[in-house]
Amino acid sequence: MAEAVLVAMWLGITLYAVFGSADFGAGVWDLLAGSAERGSPRRAVIEHSIGPVWEANHVWLIFVLVFLWTGFPRAFAPLASTMLIPLTAAALGIILRGSGFAFRKTMTTVPLQRLFGATFAASSLLTPFFLGAIAGGVASGRIPAAGAGDLVGSWWNPTSMLGGVLAVTSCAFLAASFLAADSVRSGMDAEAEWFRERALVVGILAGLIAMSGIVVLRSDAPTLFHGLTSRGLPLIVASGVAGSGSLVLLWNRRYHSARVAVVIAVVTVVWGWAAGQYPWLLVDALEISAGSGSLATQRAMLISLGVGAVLFVPPLIYLLMLNERGKLRGSP
Repeated sequence: MAEAVLVAMWLGITLYAVFGSADFGAGVWDLLAGSAERGSPRRAVIEHSIGPVWEANHVWLIFVLVFLWTGFPRAFAPLASTMLIPLTAAALGIILRGSGFAFRKTMTTVPLQRLFGATFAASSLLTPFFLGAIAGGVASGRIPAAGAGDLVGSWWNPTSMLGGVLAVTSCAFLAASFLAADSVRSGMDAEAEWFRERALVVGILAGLIAMSGIVVLRSDAPTLFHGLTSRGLPLIVASGVAGSGSLVLLWNRRYHSARVAVVIAVVTVVWGWAAGQYPWLLVDALEISAGSGSLATQRAMLISLGVGAVLFVPPLIYLLMLNERGKLRGSP
């Protein structure tokens, strides 16, 4: 039962890694789009792409947190107390990012538009970094099961820095691939080429960072390294193949196929991490069986999940389909 709940939670992590990452990455490109005049068409693509759905993406983060503290309270308590600083920073980043994105559209003066635009873009860069740093702290075994871990060293360490930088570059790669396809669909070929070129650069950069991370994990996170090079190896290899394939597809301007390949690369690396970390909830500190809640609670969670999925998933899929077909926005 505990593993069934964990699989459901990991599905939420996977969905957030795909949709949330594309959302954050769009903000990164908003920051790098150029001056107000030169970057205006690129920011228009970004706003029209994420505008109808950006709030829905954080549903998956809420879902994961609820499943974690309800299904695995013995893991949630030490995680929340030890990772207080990056969790608070990520929460503030999400709030400031949403506020900046919403208020920028309503401002009538250029200085205020720039202020809220900078808030949106900077928060889009910092939030995934802190989320990646948290993942690195968990993966490297820096969260004691009793709580009261190092408030700084738990997330300011080689594996966490690797996780943070890799999260930012992966978000940027995912978003650029998505935005290139959206630009083509909107007939904005110049913007599609701009996003394509940057997707190629940041995709290669993300691949190099991931490869260099092997050295970091071997010395700083040996338990995860062993899992990734054994149980998780097929998924990690699949992620590398899909990521390389997406670069080839982008080079040949096969935008929609490239987007599928990028998603596969993200999904396989997330599940490769899960396979590599199994059976630990908190690496080297707390296993799944020891950290799970009561059987009755977990059974109720899965029943509620089934009912909620029937009510929630179809309209969400319909929302994404409408957005994909351009029915929720005008042409940029």
